[in-house]
Amino acid sequence: MADYGDPEAEYRAAREAVALHDASYRETLRITGEDRASFLHGMVTQDVKGLAPGATAYAALITAKGAMVADARLLKRDTDLLMDLEPGTGAKVREFLDKYLISEDAELHEATGEWALLRLLGPKTPEVLAAALGAPFEPLASPASRQVTLAGAPVVVLGPPAFAPQGVDLWVPREALEPVWRALVAAGAAHGLKPLGFQALELLRVEAGVPRYGQDMVDTTIPLEANLTHAISYNKGCYIGQEVIARATFRGHMNRKLTGLLLGEAEAEPGTELRKGEKKVGWLTSVVRSPAQGQRVALGYVHRDHLDPGTELTLGEGPTVKVAPLPFSGTPL
Repeated sequence: MADYGDPEAEYRAAREAVALHDASYRETLRITGEDRASFLHGMVTQDVKGLAPGATAYAALITAKGAMVADARLLKRDTDLLMDLEPGTGAKVREFLDKYLISEDAELHEATGEWALLRLLGPKTPEVLAAALGAPFEPLASPASRQVTLAGAPVVVLGPPAFAPQGVDLWVPREALEPVWRALVAAGAAHGLKPLGFQALELLRVEAGVPRYGQDMVDTTIPLEANLTHAISYNKGCYIGQEVIARATFRGHMNRKLTGLLLGEAEAEPGTELRKGEKKVGWLTSVVRSPAQGQRVALGYVHRDHLDPGTELTLGEGPTVKVAPLPFSGTPL
């Protein structure tokens, strides 16, 4: 759902109190078998074998040429691995993994029909969970998870998503999605909880400088261009596409990087060119109006020669905009 009638109030709730987002449109892949961890370890940019049961990690899947197939949040459990994926990427990821699955004891299962994701965002998240669970809830670190019983269902609580350090993700059995939603809404009533639509979620994401696959990352993006160093383990050994990442890291720079742009009141669409004089030096990928910045802001790719904060670029053939560091914070440049 784009919004619940008042995107500004939803945004404020996520910033100042608590908001609940139905992310059940996301897709889930489950991997079983004795070799599941070692197989996936060789397929993604992140360390999988080194994860303890219950730990999570953010990873990218890339081709042998270093271009992205998808990104994923992984959860390692005692008997399987779960992958949380952007909508529309599940079949693509499964096909990519299947291509390299030869003799390993590992099986891929489409699990979107089994699991749904909810997101609680905001500083009052622990209070809402405590009220829903009937017991204190200790905040989770980002790479951790905890299993709880909520509305009679086994729910996996994951540490904060990248764009919401005061939130949690909840993996809910799909058949229990509605009762768990109702339980959280009831528990949050005393704490100012508001349902949050996709429009406000995107605003939070862009302000946090977090790229989204399908919007800011596509199948020609190299993870280092999108600032995904936190998705890459440099100690794990071989994986598909490792040589490209290693060469780019050794070189010390990418030709372009994802950065922030301050647009003022200029209106622009994703894909709009960024120019320096007559030369194209980048393009926009996400555009929102930021309450925190008091203006429109964007994510976009800019050539490395023009990445310094405060650098002025021309938006298409129109107004001047400024490069800004990510995440967007503090006083606008």
